Amino acid sequence: MSPTPPLFSLPEARTRFTKSTREALNNKNIKPLLNTFSQLPGSENEKKCTLDQAFRGVLEEEIINHSSCENVLAIISLAIGGVTEGICTASTPFVLLGDVLDCLPLDQCDTIFTFVEKNVATWKSSTFYSAGKNYLLRMCNDLLRRLSKSQNTVFCGRIQLFLARLFPLSEKSGLNLQSQFNLENVTVFNTNEQESTLGQKHTEDREEGMDVEEGEMGDDEAPTTCSIPIDYNLYRKFWSLQDYFRNPVQCYEKISWKTFLKYSEEVLAVFKSYKLDDTQASRKKMEELKTGGEHVYFAKFLTSEKLMDLQLSDSNFRRHILLQYLILFQYLKGQVKFKSSNYVLTDEQSLWIEDTTKSVYQLLSENPPDGERFSKMVEHILNTEENWNSWKNEGCPSFVKESICFVHHRTSDTKPTRAVRKRTAPEDFLGKGPNKKILMGNEELTRLWNLSPDNMEACKSETREYMPTLEEFFEEAIEQADPENMVENEYKAVNNSNYGWRALRLLARRSPHFFQPTNQQFKSLPEYLENMVIKLAKELPPPSEEIKTGEDEDEEDNDALLKENESPDVRRDKPVTGEQIEVFANKLGEQWKVLAPYLEMKDSEIRQIECDSEDMKMRAKQLLVAWQDQEGVHATPENLINALNKSGLNDLAEGLTNDNETNS
Repeated sequence: MSPTPPLFSLPEARTRFTKSTREALNNKNIKPLLNTFSQLPGSENEKKCTLDQAFRGVLEEEIINHSSCENVLAIISLAIGGVTEGICTASTPFVLLGDVLDCLPLDQCDTIFTFVEKNVATWKSSTFYSAGKNYLLRMCNDLLRRLSKSQNTVFCGRIQLFLARLFPLSEKSGLNLQSQFNLENVTVFNTNEQESTLGQKHTEDREEGMDVEEGEMGDDEAPTTCSIPIDYNLYRKFWSLQDYFRNPVQCYEKISWKTFLKYSEEVLAVFKSYKLDDTQASRKKMEELKTGGEHVYFAKFLTSEKLMDLQLSDSNFRRHILLQYLILFQYLKGQVKFKSSNYVLTDEQSLWIEDTTKSVYQLLSENPPDGERFSKMVEHILNTEENWNSWKNEGCPSFVKESICFVHHRTSDTKPTRAVRKRTAPEDFLGKGPNKKILMGNEELTRLWNLSPDNMEACKSETREYMPTLEEFFEEAIEQADPENMVENEYKAVNNSNYGWRALRLLARRSPHFFQPTNQQFKSLPEYLENMVIKLAKELPPPSEEIKTGEDEDEEDNDALLKENESPDVRRDKPVTGEQIEVFANKLGEQWKVLAPYLEMKDSEIRQIECDSEDMKMRAKQLLVAWQDQEGVHATPENLINALNKSGLNDLAEGLTNDNETNS
């Protein structure tokens, strides 16, 4: 009998792996680990899990002993090598990084994160990306929670840039799909007029100015303060605008819009009245270059009253404010998928925004230095941003196109491989019942085909009739042919070549006179058309305003009667509206996931909705919007009620039925 193979022992394997890890750290070589892995008995999974534990144990000892960052990073590098060699699991380096960043202080975390940044190419490789992307995202979010946005601004920026480099553009976890705003970004300023020092400061300045005699101040000693008359009202209105830039939704409210309009007109009037001097801005820039002054960036505006005059006379500060206006206007005018249906601009608001946008671009172009160039660059960037908005509204489709497999010609050496194609069942293709869609093999073709239940009837629809009647087309020519109207020949419509060409085509389709033989000979097309117009004038009934008005009134009455007598079944065949989705999403709430499978939502789509938002009402709304996009005209209240009954949500189905009948 052959001897039985030795069994796997976890304590022994862990001890040997720990010893080999220490040896590999000292030699800076992974060979001791490879030798131990090959010598130990047991399956690969058992040995990989044991080595993962050994790495974490050694790392824990190094952290407790307050070892240097170099030793810690050496262990993580060993783990990366182990993954490449196939002796440990792909998630091990990320688990170790998470442990290190959780235990070390922020100054050492900076060093560790530098290592993470340098290895971004490694993390993006196929071996590591799928296993580690969630670990890296969680690790970066934990770091951002520990950091202060005002004190650790650079570190926060590095983390955001790293995530942008790591994830592809189509990664939805890094996109603000629902256009949410950072409402925590509150600009604090003095809201108590009693504590304001602006009036006192101006009084002191005037008194000091009285003591200076004429001629004592030279040209080089010109005052650097701004000549803009600043009081507390201007200060308050100026900084109050930041709240609208922070939360643009306020502009859709009537009272808030009036306040925003008033404050904006006053602030922009100040910018227009007191323009900056190009020479002064150039001199200031040259002084900064001479002194070697480094550009200082502040994460927040400084709202001290003492700085107000200096800020208004600073070209960069003005650019910040004017650019905020342009970004706000772009949001208000733009089409955003998850924007509420109530957020609609009036014609007056749209006109004001259009005029103000032109004024802001004009102010940017007049703002030194290089104002014209800066203005054009901003306009170009904001136009490009429209493409990104459209991409997000379409659900962020991937930029990577699927590779096309070409079929090679048959040769003597190789045999052609025929791709096996599964035929779709006729029932799935043609749909089951009147409310099912016909699948055309492409989303856009499917949507277009299912716009109307009966495509032949859609082709015969009166809305597709583009050819005018003889009365409509020749009405003007008949009036001009009447001698009482005294219209000169050169101004008649029949002399227009374009009109003549269209008239011939219409006569060929609608008039019996076109194909009748005649002995008359016409020298030109206008002469022929004038003869036809005279014939048509005798045959067509004269227009009567009274009769037309009566017919219109009868049609309106008939339409009203039809609407009143419209059956509930017809009403339920109409697609759901945005308002109905908004109301029903609030009622559906946490039960959205029960309904999702009955709306033919895939598991991947359900998981995506869960990732996009944590709010249950927003998830319900996303589900209903996705169902509406998927079903098109078939997204009717009746189909939704059927899905609710099938999912067991009978109370919601009954409530939706009652609401639908009430609204109708």
